Amino acid sequence: MTGLPEGVQRVAAALAAAGHPHAPRLLDGAARTAQQAADALGVAVGQIAKSIIFRRESDAAAVLVIASGDRRVDEAKVAAQVGAIGRADAAFVKQATGFSIGGVAPLAHARAPVTLIDAELFRFELVWAAAGHPHGVFALRPQDLVRLTGAPVADVVLGES
Repeated sequence: MTGLPEGVQRVAAALAAAGHPHAPRLLDGAARTAQQAADALGVAVGQIAKSIIFRRESDAAAVLVIASGDRRVDEAKVAAQVGAIGRADAAFVKQATGFSIGGVAPLAHARAPVTLIDAELFRFELVWAAAGHPHGVFALRPQDLVRLTGAPVADVVLGES
């Protein structure tokens, strides 16, 4: 694992500890958006499990929504599940998760966030998530997200885009 960025090392260690069969890999170019990641991997954009961070207003907790890359998160649906939320700026994301925007992994956070998993991800057999760096990704099944995060599956997105 040496030579990998620190965030990718954290994700790799967490995946290994959980017995996950797919280690992170680094892409040649940055995959800061779901479309960039899908293009680099040769998969449908919906197969990208994007991590969106919000800031819960009541206690400033990080709220992580893991959503299908071809869907838009419905903030009202998220708020109905976790309480009022607001946008999270780059400094908040980095401080709360330990990752920079574009590389937020679904696990190995600095502080455990409140997490929701988009039910739309279950349309796919295999999805790809960020691995702690804008160039890092790892493969998993949607049900692995539930196992790795302990988070509930919820309807948190707008209709098809």
